[in-house]
Amino acid sequence: MSQPGATNDAAVLDGARNLLADCAGMRAGETLLVLHEDPTLGYYGPGLAEAVLEAAATMGIRATARAIPFDPDIDVPPADLRHAMLAADRTLFLARMGDQLRFNAELAAVRPIVCYALNRDMLGSVFGRAPYRAFVALKASVDAVLAGATSIRVTCPLGTDFSGPGVAFPGAKGDVTVARFPMSVFTPAPAAAYRGRVAQAGFLVGTGSKYYQPYGAALRDVLFIAFEGNHITGFEGDAADVDTARRHYAFVADRFGIDRDFVHSWHAGIHPGCAFPGQAGENLERWSGAAFGNPRLLHFHTCGAYAPGEICWNVVDPTVLVDGVAVWENGRLHPERVPGGSEILAAHPQVAAAFAAPAQAVGLAPHGRLSAVRTP
Repeated sequence: MSQPGATNDAAVLDGARNLLADCAGMRAGETLLVLHEDPTLGYYGPGLAEAVLEAAATMGIRATARAIPFDPDIDVPPADLRHAMLAADRTLFLARMGDQLRFNAELAAVRPIVCYALNRDMLGSVFGRAPYRAFVALKASVDAVLAGATSIRVTCPLGTDFSGPGVAFPGAKGDVTVARFPMSVFTPAPAAAYRGRVAQAGFLVGTGSKYYQPYGAALRDVLFIAFEGNHITGFEGDAADVDTARRHYAFVADRFGIDRDFVHSWHAGIHPGCAFPGQAGENLERWSGAAFGNPRLLHFHTCGAYAPGEICWNVVDPTVLVDGVAVWENGRLHPERVPGGSEILAAHPQVAAAFAAPAQAVGLAPHGRLSAVRTP
């Protein structure tokens, strides 16, 4: 975790203002409630809430901060917290609660924002500073090209290969009900029309919906997971890995009383500034909640007939062919191959520069697979 002052303070404040102005749309005189976790929990870094409060003050926004506990199983916010959220013009989560509640429709009324820049370094990087609205426009362009496609095929170097028709997005109900900052993924694509197999190396991991132990299941080799529509049809690979996967799915499904074999949806990262230094296995919870926005990663929501489910699959360096056009090619997103993408790049030089030199650090081991899980 970075320490306050490790990143240029001016850059951090620029990222915070991007969050408050471009994402939240806040103006002088409005009120902001900042809900934050204790940095000693090891998820959100120290000095992050203070940076947001400082930026808010420079903008004339009346901001207050409130520390909240981490609840691994939360479904709805406590009544007193909801009341405080309703009293503010906007609520910002620097806490896992925001991510856990991101599909809760009841939160739409309080207009919350969840921040995926987990420390000052991320907020002050191009991930936090690149114009938020540019990525909102890019998300809309990607959604449109996926929805209008005749066929989509996804592959990866480890052997992922699944395909189906253009995405049948279910409307507003298919996406989150909180604002994401930065905007780093397109709308989840329902899995019902897709079939094939997904290659996993390193581990299976949670989705940030609920937290349980063990949160990940370590794999010895590449595990292939076959699926047809909304159902897992089998595991193939090393016998020990197959047994690990079956046991882990049974454990999580029994823990929450959910559909073990359900495959809900998938989507990929669209933000080339999203980076995760270090190794994923050192802190699976942080990795699962931070690295997914990089275009090198595409993930599925599984185990539970709801978004985001409780176990995700992560495809590394995907190629996504949309009617034969590689919109993602070996983990690199090409906005210029999407209608409207070239215009977005031309209008935002900082975004164009990020795509010209995308971040590569996403918690990968040197051999190109996901890093192994740290064991006690």
